Amino acid sequence: MSFASKPVVVVLALVTASAMGWWFGEQRRAIDVPYRVVDVLDGDTIVVRRAGGVDETIRLLGIDTPETHHPTKPVGCYGPEASAFTSRRLFGQVVTLEDDVQRRDIYHRRLAYVYLRGARFNDVLLRRGYARLLVIAPNGAHARTMLDEELDAEQHGVGLWGACPHST
Repeated sequence: MSFASKPVVVVLALVTASAMGWWFGEQRRAIDVPYRVVDVLDGDTIVVRRAGGVDETIRLLGIDTPETHHPTKPVGCYGPEASAFTSRRLFGQVVTLEDDVQRRDIYHRRLAYVYLRGARFNDVLLRRGYARLLVIAPNGAHARTMLDEELDAEQHGVGLWGACPHST
């Protein structure tokens, strides 16, 4: 190997290693073991169980559904509908989870995007007007797509955007 080609090989090796690190990081974040949904606490909070019986509370990332069980806030417009929809769609189902940058919130709940049969359920809630977009840094991996989902639902008066006069 000539002296001039050594820097090219080094640069090529660094680029390849960087690309592989990014790819493996994305795969780690996007692939998780399956969980069964064993409880739905409200529209954006569920309880899942891994094989072996370990339960974990999951707060869905990127969304906020109206309140249904807050100790100091009243039941929000479209909150019961959001909670019922999440329960109908997820209770008893097998889901996978995708983490973002921050894995837990101040209540020690796991923060995750929830996938049902390969589709991100967080987006379904936005598309159908059961949730508003809520991006809390540093977790924003899907913020642009999710914003588009919310804006489309709002524009068409879907769900809470049509039922709750103060939503717009």
